[in-house]
Amino acid sequence: MIRALLLYLTLTIFSVKAADLSVAAYPSIQEALNANPNRMLFVPAGDYVITEKIRIRGERSGLFGPGRIIQQSADQPIIEIENATSAEIRDLTLTRSEGKMESLNEGVLASKCRDLVLENVRVIDNRSAAGAISVRESKDTRISRCLVRNYMRLSIDDRTANKDLGYAFNCTDGTGISVSYSTGTLIEGNRVIEDNFVPTPEIKAKHKLGDFVKKNAEKGAIIHQQMWDANYTDAWQQGSGIIVTAPEVSDLTRVIGNHIENAAQGLDIHSDHVIVSQNIIMNAFIGMKAMHGSRNVLITGNQFVRNSLWAIGLMPGAAAHPATDDKPENADGGSIISNNIISDFGHGDAHWIWGDERSPIKFDTGQQPDDPPLTDVIIAGNFIHSMGKPRYKYAVIIPGGPDAPRGLHFSNNLFHPGAQGVCNTELPE
Repeated sequence: MIRALLLYLTLTIFSVKAADLSVAAYPSIQEALNANPNRMLFVPAGDYVITEKIRIRGERSGLFGPGRIIQQSADQPIIEIENATSAEIRDLTLTRSEGKMESLNEGVLASKCRDLVLENVRVIDNRSAAGAISVRESKDTRISRCLVRNYMRLSIDDRTANKDLGYAFNCTDGTGISVSYSTGTLIEGNRVIEDNFVPTPEIKAKHKLGDFVKKNAEKGAIIHQQMWDANYTDAWQQGSGIIVTAPEVSDLTRVIGNHIENAAQGLDIHSDHVIVSQNIIMNAFIGMKAMHGSRNVLITGNQFVRNSLWAIGLMPGAAAHPATDDKPENADGGSIISNNIISDFGHGDAHWIWGDERSPIKFDTGQQPDDPPLTDVIIAGNFIHSMGKPRYKYAVIIPGGPDAPRGLHFSNNLFHPGAQGVCNTELPE
């Protein structure tokens, strides 16, 4: 009897406490957060319509529960987390109302945070180049088991302010998970899937994708003359499933066990000391690339399925540079590519754009004359598997010239040869 009474009192106290921490007790989620600073609040099942972003600040603040938050304003993020320590968002569904799905804003925008956790969050139909989930200037963030679905939109990529480029064009654009100027980030077990903008000739023709809409009087320094004269680029699929960027700042990143499907670029890495492991990247025109001074990148145990332009690419980019009086060198290399499987290369939906003159693994020179060459890469135990006639020229491309990659070491790989062989040059050991 006493034991039953104690259990009843415990459950009653817990129920009261849970009710006090529920957003259902307040006129809005924001008012609940304002009234309970530095506390986790429960969002019960049901729809919560908002027209202003939900703001989370402080220490140990956050939201959790099965509720669905619907943003009716295309001009606002859904949730903004700023200057927070140990904030958490768990189990919620975030979306936008019909007619407001295309936005310039994020589903979740977090900036200047420490020990942030985003877990089992679903961001649906937040169609924006800004990123469905975007983390900036933060330390030790964990993004786990989230679902991002349908994050791409029609857009214009305007590069006219960049003298190296100097043009603007119609495109599809969108990023699932974006991390920038951040260190110690863990991105694990997420699913990033695009169902709407799969590249087809019909979509290209309908929206004039790739066509220039503006260009400068003078050609950009790194643009091919043929593309400039044609007023067209094949690269009209923009954005990434997951991007980690801000070279020379972003560091100590783990991208592990994610599933990325129908992205433009699956993984886009501009960071140092990175682990890319156990990911499945399916039907992206680029499986992954690491560039712009990405140093000590470990790419191991991934599956690259039905990619079209390349599956794995390492190369310097415009942000790479030699040492100066006030900056150390920002160079690419000191990396390992091991035990990855690349299958059905050239059989993705973008194959009709890129054709068979491509390669599953690509190394390249820099985008600018002063870019330090890619240096010291181990390529071991990888498998390029082609069923039937290969849809690529070479399994591996290694450019020549004075700025060619240096210190590439190949061992124990099994590369099904392309139409003209395994590599455009002899593979270095």
